[in-house]
Amino acid sequence: MAHRIRYALKDSIFTDKLRGTVEADEGFIGGVPDKNDKRNELSGYRSNSNKIAVMALVERGGRVRSQVISSVNGQNLKQAIRENVERSSELHTDQNPAYTGLKFEYEHQSVKHRANEFSRRENGKLISTTSVESFFSLLKRGVIGTFHHISAKHLPLYLAEFDHRHNCRKITDGERTDIGLQKVIGKRLIYETAI
Repeated sequence: MAHRIRYALKDSIFTDKLRGTVEADEGFIGGVPDKNDKRNELSGYRSNSNKIAVMALVERGGRVRSQVISSVNGQNLKQAIRENVERSSELHTDQNPAYTGLKFEYEHQSVKHRANEFSRRENGKLISTTSVESFFSLLKRGVIGTFHHISAKHLPLYLAEFDHRHNCRKITDGERTDIGLQKVIGKRLIYETAI
């Protein structure tokens, strides 16, 4: 039943794009780290063969959109950004080389985590990825503390739940429920039994 509710919360089509200051990051969900995974010295990112890659985009002070991606590479990350973020937006990322080249489409700023930089002030603006990292922190804490295990098949449904929670964080439980019920319209919530 919980999966049917998560399915109802999933946004089928986005009618607009994220705008303003948008933070982007990627992470890996599920599975125990493989002892044979090696650190990539160039990018500083771990190859997580038994984990699922997720990309999240957060409007600072606003909405979040997260999605499963097949792999963490420039093509996938840039495609997700182009599909979900208005071109006039200010984009904040870490220094993952996969984000290289976005400065021609967005006002792209990055923080240097490898140099222990997590935020900085530049021309009166806060350059940071703390909002998107906070979203990942809540998602991962939910996996560890509540769900314990999430399969690749059902991860998009859990992402829909956490997106809904984040996007409705400033309203009452009743209002959050009403918004969730409105998302049911046009969806058949069929419960499939195991054969």
